[in-house]
Amino acid sequence: MASRSASTFSPWLLILPSFALALFIVSYPFFNIVYQSLHEVSRFGVVRDFTGLTNFVTIFSDPVFIETLYRTLIWTLCVVGGTILVAVPTALILSQDFYGRGIARAISMLPWSISLTMTAIIWRWAFNTEFGMVNLGLLQLGLIHEPVQWLADPSLAFPVEILVGILVSVPFTVTIFLGGLSSVPQDIYEAARIEGASSWQQFRKITMPLLRPFINIALVLNVIYVFNSFPIIWVMTQGGPDNSTHILVTYLYELAFRLGRPGEAAAVSLVMLIILFAFTGLYMHIQGREEDQHE
Repeated sequence: MASRSASTFSPWLLILPSFALALFIVSYPFFNIVYQSLHEVSRFGVVRDFTGLTNFVTIFSDPVFIETLYRTLIWTLCVVGGTILVAVPTALILSQDFYGRGIARAISMLPWSISLTMTAIIWRWAFNTEFGMVNLGLLQLGLIHEPVQWLADPSLAFPVEILVGILVSVPFTVTIFLGGLSSVPQDIYEAARIEGASSWQQFRKITMPLLRPFINIALVLNVIYVFNSFPIIWVMTQGGPDNSTHILVTYLYELAFRLGRPGEAAAVSLVMLIILFAFTGLYMHIQGREEDQHE
C-alpha cells in the first residue's frame, strides 16, 4: 500500500520544481501589474499612494482609450477574418500536386522567417509618400495622378495597417491549414468524384468540415497574436496621425514610456487580459455546445 502511494505521488514530486518555477514566472508579473494598477506610480516606477480603482476610472474616462478599445476590436476582427479568407484558398492551391510546388511553398513561408519589426519597416518604406514603391507603381500605371499620403491620412493609415497585418499573418495560418489538408484521406475525394460531386461540393461537404478543427486552432492563435501585435502599428505610424491608429498594446506603451503614467498602463494591460479571458471563455463555451450537438 505504501509503495502504491509513493508511486502515485512521485510524478508530482518530479514536476514540482519546474511547476513552481513556471508559476512564479507567470504569477509575479501578474500580481505586480495588479498592485501597480491600484496605486499611483511615478514615471520612474516608484509606487506611491493606494488609489483603488482610480486608474481604471481615469482610462475609461479617456475618449482616446474608448476609441482605441473599439479600434482594437476592429483590428482583430478584420486581420483575423481576412487572414482566414486568404489562407484557405492559398493552402488549397499549395496542397495540389503541380510543378514547382516546393518552391511555391517556400516562397509563401519566407515572410514568416522575417521579424515583424523588419517587415513593418519595409512596408513603411513601401508606403512612403515621396519614394515609396506603392505610389511609384500606381503613378506608372496611371491609377493615381499624384502621390497618396498613405500613412499621414487618418482615413488611409489604419486600413493600410490592417492589410499589412493580414499579409504577415497568412504564412503561419497557411502552414496550419497545409498540415490539416495533408491529413485528409484522398480516397474520400476519389469516391466523391465517382459519385459525381463537383469541386465546389467536395470543398463544401468534405474539405471544410475536415479542415474545421484546424480553422479553430488558427482562429484562436491568430486572435491572441493579432490582439497583442505591437510592431506593425508602432513602427509604421506609432499610433498616429492624431491617435487614429492606436490599438490597446500601442496605447499602453505610450502611456507607460512616453507619457509616464505606468499606473494607468497597468490598468490597460489588465483590461486586455480580461478581454482575452472573455474571448477564451466564449470560444470554449461555443465549442462545448457544438460538441454536444454532434454527440
